[in-house]
Amino acid sequence: MARRGERKARTRASAPAPKPQPSKIGVRVWVEEYRGRSKTHSIDPSVYQCRLLVGQLADEWLKITRASSLSGGGTGYSTAVRLFATFADQYLAGLGLNPEDARLDGQSIDLVEVIYQWEGALRQKYGLQSKQPYNHVRSLLTLIGQRAGADPKVPGNLRKRAQAPASYRPGRGRPLDEFSNAERIALRDAARAAVRKTEDRLVRGRELLGAGTDPALGGWRDLPNLLWVTRTGLLNSQVLTDNLPKNPRWWPLEVRELLPEWTGEGQRPGIRALGRALGRMLFPDELDLQAFRVLLLLGMTDITPEELHDLHLSDMEFTDGGLRLVQQKKRAMRIRADLHRETETLPEGKSDDSKGPFFAGGGAWDVPGLMRRLLAATELTRDAFDGEPWLFLAVERRYEDGRLEANLARFNGRERRFTHWIADQRDGQGRPLEISQPHDVRRLRKTTKVTRAVALGGTVTDLAGDDHHVEVYRGHYAQGTTAHIMAGRAVNRAQSWVFQRTLAAPVLVDEDAESRLEEPHVAEDLGLNPGQAAAMRAGELDMGLVNCRDPYDSPHTPGNKLCHVAPAMCMLCRNAVIFTSQLPRLLLLADHIERMRAALPPPRWQAVWGAQAGALKEVFAECADRLPAARQEITELGVRLDLPLGQRTEYGR
Repeated sequence: MARRGERKARTRASAPAPKPQPSKIGVRVWVEEYRGRSKTHSIDPSVYQCRLLVGQLADEWLKITRASSLSGGGTGYSTAVRLFATFADQYLAGLGLNPEDARLDGQSIDLVEVIYQWEGALRQKYGLQSKQPYNHVRSLLTLIGQRAGADPKVPGNLRKRAQAPASYRPGRGRPLDEFSNAERIALRDAARAAVRKTEDRLVRGRELLGAGTDPALGGWRDLPNLLWVTRTGLLNSQVLTDNLPKNPRWWPLEVRELLPEWTGEGQRPGIRALGRALGRMLFPDELDLQAFRVLLLLGMTDITPEELHDLHLSDMEFTDGGLRLVQQKKRAMRIRADLHRETETLPEGKSDDSKGPFFAGGGAWDVPGLMRRLLAATELTRDAFDGEPWLFLAVERRYEDGRLEANLARFNGRERRFTHWIADQRDGQGRPLEISQPHDVRRLRKTTKVTRAVALGGTVTDLAGDDHHVEVYRGHYAQGTTAHIMAGRAVNRAQSWVFQRTLAAPVLVDEDAESRLEEPHVAEDLGLNPGQAAAMRAGELDMGLVNCRDPYDSPHTPGNKLCHVAPAMCMLCRNAVIFTSQLPRLLLLADHIERMRAALPPPRWQAVWGAQAGALKEVFAECADRLPAARQEITELGVRLDLPLGQRTEYGR
């Protein structure tokens, strides 16, 4: 017991120390509606060491995505932030710096140097020809510049770096080329065969569906009853597992025939394969819709794959003249309506060469006809799955539980891409299609553009059409192989026309025709008039090497002026007329050309003398029997070749 006046120190219970707060910075999330689905884009700064820097950049990403309503959630900006943050963590740690000190409004870490080093790392990662380094750097600098405009604490050097361009120019990648004409025809024929096959399968499935009933009453061993369950939307993997034998060998034959052939690789087809096959008996899947997509892109010159993919039923209107489509080009922020006319008319009630009763109306393979067939193929899909406005509505089996669901065909899922569709197709002889890589659906649009250019010709303005600008056509479509071949042929035709007019071979006149040259019919046969014939007989039109029809009509001297290139270019002139008495001069010219062959470099000799040597060779071939006499005449008479001094000094020194 304590005495009076004594005070005992109290032992107070100490308060628990506050728990350290996690350094996690909130996740930045952007949710968008894209083609009827909600897509979530996010950046989590807590997974990086430079959390504060990532958080600031992520805020700018959200701000610019929200303000500009960027499609795809501003993926270019968010990707740049993640790549830069990953690099900054490693780079700063390697220098012995703390990445947590990095921030846009601080000066403890020089972010300008980090950006510069990051640019070099991107170039090593993607290669010199890639555009990705430039795009990533520009996206990051845009975010930093946006922050600098709102926050005065951003350092001046970082502010200037954001205003400057990227250190390296964008690489010039190889543009996509169009499919060749043979490949275009092969793809078209394969797609038509695939459409017929799909329609035949759907016809059979819907006929069996009409005979089906509830399997609880009619049994699970009948294919029509299994299709009845599929139509009701109650089919899934568990239902099939509970009501069918475990081993497929005990299934009925008509059910086993739905399974794909087993190649010996992977798991033997069973419940999953059966669920997909039952769905394809009633509803087309993405691979089935690929054939319609290929044919429509090959048949429509004014639509992009994205525009076609985004079509709704409300965008279509069938009229007496054809099909009216409202197309939205989001990248150009442009909406336009195009009328696709019928190309042929079938008798009332008659379908095309496919066996399915899906087509009634105009052409079978034109745009309106394909759209009618596509709507007929997906009609049951729209009845079974409500509220789907998309034109390309595909039914796929969910991997988790095997339930069938209808959604917009994405054409980019597992084994659903364009390249997978090509791999499944066969030509008329049953061989796989040989289609050049890459199997990019954008090449179909280029092929269609080139086909239109071949058919129409005309100027670039005409070929560009009304769905993009002339410069876009010149940069993205006119660079294709076919366009280059067409341009080359046009140039060759023009050059051939010029050469035929300016570089025509001279006319060789034998002795008999030379003695009768003044006779009207002989002169006319040689292309001369009586006056020219008389002047040649008198030697008035002798140009020193050969005769000339009209020295004032030279193709080398326009303007009705006296020819100033004779006799250097006489062998390449359409006005030249050769008498047999002039063969010695030509032989001396041939000897001079051979001497120049040894004096001049081969490219120079070919440019100066090659064409004339070829012309002399043709003349000598026509009068080979007279050449020995001409050689003898040179020796006996001492014939000399009179060439201009410029020719002798320039080529002989």
